[in-house]
Amino acid sequence: MAKVFIYPVNSLILSDLVERFKHKPLTMMNQVREKVTNISLDSPPINITPEDPKIGLRYAAVEVPAGVRGRMALIGPLIEKTEAAIIVENPPANFGCVGCNRTNELMKYLVRDKGVPVLEVKYPESDEDAHEFVTKIAAFLKSLPEEKPEENEKPEEYEKPEENEKPTEEGQAEKEAEE
Repeated sequence: MAKVFIYPVNSLILSDLVERFKHKPLTMMNQVREKVTNISLDSPPINITPEDPKIGLRYAAVEVPAGVRGRMALIGPLIEKTEAAIIVENPPANFGCVGCNRTNELMKYLVRDKGVPVLEVKYPESDEDAHEFVTKIAAFLKSLPEEKPEENEKPEEYEKPEENEKPTEEGQAEKEAEE
């Protein structure tokens, strides 16, 4: 299972397609959900923490409009996590508009620059185009490698050593420190 960045980042259609092929879509909806359900927000209508502007500045200069930096504070961390991407060119606004072309161009540039596998498809204009659109996305998603385990996750075959087994040097040092 790969972490797949989708553009437009709030496209429910792309998100659903990615999930159907057992991958994790990296979407704006999940980022916003984290923000509005996080108890660290003092004033929920604003939905901003003191760290958010700093995060946005990692992706866009201070001279860039605040809206771009604000969007990039949410989207930038998604781009950092991505292992693959699907970019739909010329989508209509109701397909998943982010609302700012400057952010859109910066986002696509950062994804392409990251060097991950990227599928760029044109938004379908007919039923035949739609079939080809889904077929290309399906083939791309099937070609992605399995997800690597997270650094802090233990592999499934991990077994805890028995009490009577010889401890490792680290385990021995910890045991001696406790005594």
